[in-house]
Amino acid sequence: MRVRKYTSILYPITIHLLLPTLTYAMSFDCSSIRDDKQSFDISALGNPISVMTTEDHSPSPTKTNTTFTIDICKPLKKAKGIPKEEDCPNGTMVCAIRRLINTFENSTSFEDAIPIAGKFTLHGGTELDPEITRLKTSSSASDREKEGFRLALQGPKYPDKNGQKQKAVIEFLCSDKAEEKKAEKSGLTARKDEDDEDGEEDHSATGEVTDDGHGGTVKYIDYSMVGESKVLSLEWRTKYACEDAAKKGGDDKASSSGHWGVFTWFIIMSVPPFPSRMFTEFADDGVHSIFLGTAAYLIFGSWLNYNRYSARGWDLLPHSETIRDIPYIFKGWMRRVVNTLQGGGSRGGYSAV
Repeated sequence: MRVRKYTSILYPITIHLLLPTLTYAMSFDCSSIRDDKQSFDISALGNPISVMTTEDHSPSPTKTNTTFTIDICKPLKKAKGIPKEEDCPNGTMVCAIRRLINTFENSTSFEDAIPIAGKFTLHGGTELDPEITRLKTSSSASDREKEGFRLALQGPKYPDKNGQKQKAVIEFLCSDKAEEKKAEKSGLTARKDEDDEDGEEDHSATGEVTDDGHGGTVKYIDYSMVGESKVLSLEWRTKYACEDAAKKGGDDKASSSGHWGVFTWFIIMSVPPFPSRMFTEFADDGVHSIFLGTAAYLIFGSWLNYNRYSARGWDLLPHSETIRDIPYIFKGWMRRVVNTLQGGGSRGGYSAV
C-alpha cells in the first residue's frame, strides 16, 4: 500500500489549514480589526502620517517642537540621511522626535527620539499587544455616544528599563458625513483667522490637526502621564471607522475584492486539491473525509465571518492569512511529491507488510 506515503505528504498541509493563524497572534492586522462582533478595515490608512505640537518656553526665545509620526499598519521605515541616534529603533510604529527651536538665533537642534509604540521583541523588548475597544458598546457612557473604536498600542520603557513606560491610544471616530467635514473645516479656518488677528505665531494651533490623505483628519490630544505610563492620545476621524464602511465598500480595494467572497466556497468545492487518479488511491483511507471536512469548515467559517463581521474577500475565510501562504507551501510539497514518485527503487514511503 502507498497510503502512508501520501498521508505523510498531505498531513502537514492539512494541519497547516486547521491550526489557528499564528500571524494574527504575532502581529497587528489593520485590515481586520474586530471587537464585539464588529469589524473595521483601516488598511487604506497604512502609511506614515505626522502630527506636530509645539511647547512655548516664554519668556525664553525657545520652543520645543515634537513631531509624532505613526504608521498604523506596519513599522516605520528608517529615514534616509538621518543619524541612527536621531531616529527611533527598528520595529517602531509610533515615534516622537523632539527638536529645540531658537527663534532668536533662528536655529533648530535635535533633542530626543522616543519610541512610543511598536514591536521590539526581537531586541528583548516589549510586544505591541494591541487593545481594541468598540466605542458603541464601551463601559463608558460618553464612549457609547460615539461610533468607531479605540486602539491602544504598547511601547517600551524610555530611555531605559528604568524609564517611563510608553503607550499610544488612538481613538478612531466615524466621519463619513458631509456636514461633519464642513463643520470641521470651518472650525479649523476660524481658528486660523483668530490666530492671524492676534498676530502671534502659534505652531501648535496649525499643527495639531493633519489631513490623512483619505478624507479624514488626525488630531493631537495629549502626551502626558496616565497612571504609570506616558500616553500619547490622538483622535483620528475617518470614514473607515464607520461601522457600515464594509457594507458601503469603504474603498476600491474592498469593493473589488468583495466579488471573490461570493465564489470562494464554490472554488474550494469544485477544484480538487490533487489529480483524481491520485485522489482515489487514498480515498479509502479516509483522507477524502479530511478534505471534505476542511472544505465544510472553511465554508461555515466564511458564512459566520460574513454575517457576524461583514467580512469581504479573503477576510471571509477563517485563518485567511495562513490560507494565503498555502500556494507557496503547496508548491514546495508538490516538488517533494514529484521527487518521491521519481525515486525509483527506494522503499521509502511503503508501509511494512
